[in-house]
Amino acid sequence: MSSVLAADKLVIDIPGRPDGVPLDLAVEPGQVWGVLGPNGAGKTTLLHTLAGLRQPRSGRVTLDGRPLRSYRRKHVARSVGVVFQERQDGFPATVLETVLIGRHPYLAAWDMETAEDVAIARAALARMELDGLDERLVSTLSGGERQRVAIATALAQDPDVWLADEPTNHLDLRHQVAVMDLLRAQAVADRGIFLCLHDINLAARWCDHLLLLYPDGTACWGPAERMLVPEALERLYGQPLARATVDGAQVFVPAGAGTIQPARPESHTRRPS
Repeated sequence: MSSVLAADKLVIDIPGRPDGVPLDLAVEPGQVWGVLGPNGAGKTTLLHTLAGLRQPRSGRVTLDGRPLRSYRRKHVARSVGVVFQERQDGFPATVLETVLIGRHPYLAAWDMETAEDVAIARAALARMELDGLDERLVSTLSGGERQRVAIATALAQDPDVWLADEPTNHLDLRHQVAVMDLLRAQAVADRGIFLCLHDINLAARWCDHLLLLYPDGTACWGPAERMLVPEALERLYGQPLARATVDGAQVFVPAGAGTIQPARPESHTRRPS
């Protein structure tokens, strides 16, 4: 059975900002959550908090109803996969060596990867159209190729819950679509997906739940069709938007100068029904 990662009255810790709205939401198997918000709203901080990499100001993160902190790190690593927005290369490594890191939660201390682990890693590389680059140093790759290596690493890890910070960062249009299709396929395979995004239209097409984070710490969340209203999105970004329907999907484009002021906190705080 796939795991459920949840925020329980969670307030993320952003220095210098008052407490925001406590978040009560769960990333359940089969769901694709998108997090939208302007720069500085706390999207990355939230993702790192859900991953257990940062402590919340208050509240807690739970995995299958238990505090995330109560689990051994290996168990968390098998259940929760993280794709970071930016990565630093600590030491030279090949593409295959990097993707094999995704198999480490399944190895005992000092164990070497098995032939099965290598096969899983190679399959992940093929899925991301990176086969043939196994022996290339990651440091020699383009930004888009490095991003696809990061996603391949999470794919090899095979977590129940994906936490991805700007997973389409550096990718061209075709690979953006391929990555979002991959994440949707993971949801169909009973995984929970939680994505920080800047592109409203990616969220509108692929996400079934949305969390809107406002710069003052307020938030609203729920099913995507309830969140994708111009008034809420315009207040979110301080930017007028025009909405159209293309092939049955909503599309949002800028309309005019960014003159919309954020609404008062109480006007756009919404709890899930």
